[in-house]
Amino acid sequence: MASNTPRASQRADTVFVGGRVFTGTSPTPVDAAVAVGGGRILTVGDEAEVRALADDATEVVDLAGGLLIPGFQDAHVHPAVAGVQMLGCDLSGERTIDGYLAVVAAFAKAHPDADWIRGGGWSMDAFPGGTPARAMLDAVVPDRPVLLTNRDGHGAWANTRALERAGVDAATPDPADGRIEREADGSPAGTLQEGAVELVARHVPIATPDEAHAGLLAAQEHLFSLGVTSWQDAMIGAFPGNPDNYGVYLRAAREGSLRARVVGALWWDRERGLEQIPDLEERRRTGRVGRFNATTVKMMQDGIAENFTAGMLEPYLDGCGCSTGNSGLSFIDPEVLTEAVSRLDRSGFQIHFHALGDRAVREVLDALAVARAANGANDNRHHLAHLQVVHPDDIGRFAELEAAANIQALWAAHEPQMDELTIPFLGPERARLQYPFGDLQRAGARLVAGSDWSVSSPNPLWGIHVAVNRSVPDEAPNAPATFAPAPPFFPEQALTLSQALTAYTAGSAWVNHLDEVSGTVETGKYADLVVLDRDPFEHPPLEIADTRVLRTYIEGELVFAATG
Repeated sequence: MASNTPRASQRADTVFVGGRVFTGTSPTPVDAAVAVGGGRILTVGDEAEVRALADDATEVVDLAGGLLIPGFQDAHVHPAVAGVQMLGCDLSGERTIDGYLAVVAAFAKAHPDADWIRGGGWSMDAFPGGTPARAMLDAVVPDRPVLLTNRDGHGAWANTRALERAGVDAATPDPADGRIEREADGSPAGTLQEGAVELVARHVPIATPDEAHAGLLAAQEHLFSLGVTSWQDAMIGAFPGNPDNYGVYLRAAREGSLRARVVGALWWDRERGLEQIPDLEERRRTGRVGRFNATTVKMMQDGIAENFTAGMLEPYLDGCGCSTGNSGLSFIDPEVLTEAVSRLDRSGFQIHFHALGDRAVREVLDALAVARAANGANDNRHHLAHLQVVHPDDIGRFAELEAAANIQALWAAHEPQMDELTIPFLGPERARLQYPFGDLQRAGARLVAGSDWSVSSPNPLWGIHVAVNRSVPDEAPNAPATFAPAPPFFPEQALTLSQALTAYTAGSAWVNHLDEVSGTVETGKYADLVVLDRDPFEHPPLEIADTRVLRTYIEGELVFAATG
């Protein structure tokens, strides 16, 4: 292989030998060693060349047959929110109703002085119809209000005390952007969908600044343990139950405790219109501190398929397979969306879209086409996240408009939420259009990857496993409680290991405007590196999820080392 010879005066702080390297510049790993010095990659070459840069002070890392890769970069994640959940009533480690209730009861007992029990992480598929009842929570916490968001953040579970505290009853109308699930007499049943969550959440005390700061740092350590060295936080703003995480990031960036490089996606308030653009521009101006850069705007165009709020071109089906009158929601009026996208694009913002249903995807692509015609091509690097259902007519438009496809691969598998709460209400033909990663790749779209944690696991290797196998590893949180092998989920849409790994490294580095300094293992780039315990290219695809992160480095500094 060709090597990049460093200057003789350069000395390596760390050298990596005894394994292979996925550089990201070729589709398969290469036999090479790597030298790192001054936070940068000094050379990628043969072992003798690399060892020549070492002295007695150099750390020699023996890969022991493992694989050295670029640091993972998560292009759609919510660590500030996830960290607060981790430190609160966190249900994400459970899969059953009894498990959830046990966690809530234990948390309430351990926090007798808490006025509200707040937390989240429950999964819709654990409950009949995806809608938990208030009576379940009343049985374990009858005396205090409880509000628990579900794992996807699009709904919440409330007990009777919480609904009473908020004044939500049979006479309360559904908000325009949400729904109150109801009992036969019209009383709230305990599940709140989308905008209806705010009816109760506005009464919940938010985390203190110190709690939010502690949550962010706890989340950062967890991401380091999974090999994630940079990310894009897809929701920067104030949200129900959470303080404004803009200030949380600025604090961490100023004090140097934010060690990852983070792009912040400033929230587009769908209750406001174009008048908020100057506010976003001011936040961008003051939001470039240390390793944090608030240079993106997040626009949520629709909801999710499981609660029938994802924007679809055709109506959802009912339980009998008949067409309903519901085609989901467009949270931003398409006319407002089109004007806003053109203005944000002209102002130099990157736009990060939540677009899950095929109508929402088309509305966003249409808006980007108008912006491109008005403003010309540029390097803003807009991207659409989630992409659960994409109409075939729109697949090729991603490459045409240079809009990246931001995939959350862990969801592209048969699991209870998909098989029980989604496919029956989409119908078989539309179900085949879900998560078309392979079609997007073949059509020339740029793929970038993220987890959407705390919605799902932030483990990139699990996401990569599903992207390749279109089946979920049994240890993943969206696997059934009683795991049984399932057939691959439309395997024609699978990616190769190289394609999936590239999406999670070089692809996400590109979307974060970090590709000139990271995302590949090349001379001169930051030494953001991850040591894997094996070379997954040398193992069967169904064993990808067994791969473990042993070490994580940021600019040559060790930020995680596995123990045991």
